[in-house]
Amino acid sequence: MKLAAIKVGVSTVWTSPEAPRDLDAPAIAATPDVAAWADSMNTEVRLGLHGRTLTQALYAEPVLIRSERDGWSEIIAPWQPSSSDPLGYPGWIPSSHLGELPAAASDPVAVAVPLTQLMAEPGGSPLLELSFGTVLASTERTDGYVRVALPDGGSGWLADEAVRVVSEPADAMERLRLGSQFLGLQYLWGGTSAYGLDCSGLIHAVNRVVGLRTPRDAHDQCDALEHVAVDEAQPGDLYFFARPGDTVHHVGFVSPAGMLHASETGKVLEDEALAPERLSTLVAAARL
Repeated sequence: MKLAAIKVGVSTVWTSPEAPRDLDAPAIAATPDVAAWADSMNTEVRLGLHGRTLTQALYAEPVLIRSERDGWSEIIAPWQPSSSDPLGYPGWIPSSHLGELPAAASDPVAVAVPLTQLMAEPGGSPLLELSFGTVLASTERTDGYVRVALPDGGSGWLADEAVRVVSEPADAMERLRLGSQFLGLQYLWGGTSAYGLDCSGLIHAVNRVVGLRTPRDAHDQCDALEHVAVDEAQPGDLYFFARPGDTVHHVGFVSPAGMLHASETGKVLEDEALAPERLSTLVAAARL
């Protein structure tokens, strides 16, 4: 297997090269327009993503290439732990979305705002729009900007105010603050970016920004994290939900209001009290 890096802002990971529909063309273009793709989909079209999309990989994220076929690469995303593969999350992406790994650097920083511009020079022309959760190795800081190493050997600049140092400690309220930036965002099956999030994608993305390597899917998150009694859960902890006899299918951040979560297709990310039907499937809580 060969190691590569994502060289587009967001690469959606599919179950197979045949999974995308004609209307998904903006997401799989050589220069994908994930914002336009998300905006174009109504609830019925979004429901059609179930069984097609798996997750998303962000700019500069490393992936292992397992095989290639007809312009597509079968990849594993090691930053997204999964019970599907011991090496990381598996799936397929367009080969055009892949480049060389960034040059070695230190002090990784994460985009901590919904969207920000990667610039050629401090305050200069934009190169690419980057999503929340994008992690890049920094090489220099100057006058309110940080220089970062890019795929294919280049470098660029980000505004200091748009990033946080991944190693900087974060408490429960910081995690809730980061997640609350997406209140009102449409649920997107397989989404891990500012253009759309699913329930476990929200948890995974927020934790990536604060330096925690959390599994990608809700049932894996439940299996991997330290459990606490449901009635002892505190803001910033996680609630997990499952129907009788089934695996965990939903997760959210415990919040002072009840739960901050990406609810389901057709709804938006919200912070709300747990409704009776939701409470009836609450099966576990965990602490980060």
